[in-house]
Amino acid sequence: MTGAIFLWAFLDKTFGLGYATSSENAWLQGGSPAKGYLASVSVGPLESTFHSWSGEMIIDWLYMGGMAGLGLSLVLGIGLRVTAIAGPLMMLMLWLGEFPLAKHASDGSPTMSPNPLVDSHVVYAGVMIVVALFSAGRVWGLGSWWERTPLVASYPWLR
Repeated sequence: MTGAIFLWAFLDKTFGLGYATSSENAWLQGGSPAKGYLASVSVGPLESTFHSWSGEMIIDWLYMGGMAGLGLSLVLGIGLRVTAIAGPLMMLMLWLGEFPLAKHASDGSPTMSPNPLVDSHVVYAGVMIVVALFSAGRVWGLGSWWERTPLVASYPWLR
């Protein structure tokens, strides 16, 4: 289910399915998938950094690659070791964008953060780590097949 969250975000931003992303803002229509989020960051130590990244093509590619990679890995149960590292790093960056530790945004308005430490990004990061630690892909996914591929045989860290 966690993988489906990331795959859906990737698909909605790519094709503009009309949920979080309108069709005219779709990535395939020239929209910037990360721009809206980064431009709206109004709190935290990386606020100006995120604003400067807004609309940058490399950031869009990294963001979309991360969404697709996390989604596919978690849904298929493959590459979970990589996901257990890359996923929490991506979640940390998104957590910093929301920065739930702050009680007030840069304009002085209250953030209304319901929990100063644990939000959905922390939960998703924890799920990614637990799924990898318990090799859930071997039982619930294609992990056993994945581990027998020549690629993973050559590079075991890809399990």
